Amino acid sequence: MYEKPQEVRALIRRGELVRPTTGLAPGYAQANLVMLPQEVAFSFLLFCQRNPRPCPVLEMVEPGGYEPALMARGADLRVDVPLYRIYKEGELVAEEGDVTRYWNDELVCFLLGCSFTFESALIRAGIGLRHIEEGKNVAMYVTDLEARPTGTFSGPIVVSMRPVHESKVVRCVQITSRFPLAHGAPLHIGEPQKIGIKDLRRPDYGDYVEVKQDEVPVFWACGVTSQAVALRSRPRLMITHAPGHMFVTDVLDEELAALW
Repeated sequence: MYEKPQEVRALIRRGELVRPTTGLAPGYAQANLVMLPQEVAFSFLLFCQRNPRPCPVLEMVEPGGYEPALMARGADLRVDVPLYRIYKEGELVAEEGDVTRYWNDELVCFLLGCSFTFESALIRAGIGLRHIEEGKNVAMYVTDLEARPTGTFSGPIVVSMRPVHESKVVRCVQITSRFPLAHGAPLHIGEPQKIGIKDLRRPDYGDYVEVKQDEVPVFWACGVTSQAVALRSRPRLMITHAPGHMFVTDVLDEELAALW
């Protein structure tokens, strides 16, 4: 287990750690990454403000900048994510471990909250997380719930799913509600068909984990919503993390928790 975020990012930068980041640097917040041309950055910021559950903004870096000074001073957002996705005109054109060759001074970087941030708190409360136990990526699904659009950006909300024992669902809601900057309380509990998910065994992103008979599927809004939005809204360039391959920050998860 890699305990420190600086250690994790150093291994990632050297290309020695290419895997989903769930379970890495426990106790530290993780973040979704979005890079966009400056001409659509304000519209995306407005989209995030209108949709704080899937897209809570942790930091926005000035155009041409790639150091997230608030979340991890000295880090480089172009090389410190295990795997990136590059979209052009709404088409996924590449997955790369380093996006410096796509970089230009017009790009604006956004870090958005991630549900991996509250996973340590769930584990400390005795709520097991099967995707971590089985060494898998979290399961993510595109729903039929529409995000609130802006003039440039629109699309469906994506959710992550974790099976929770039916006796611990209330406690799970209480714990994650303290992390509004990491998607907060569940968006939906049980009955996946009610949010347009036809088959839990076939996630749109990540890996399927079994939901056992005495468990309930619990769904949180997910930052991969930004990628579903890219497919529909078709910006000329959009660079993101690959689902589950997050940016690991130097900020303790409890620093993002509400103090109540």
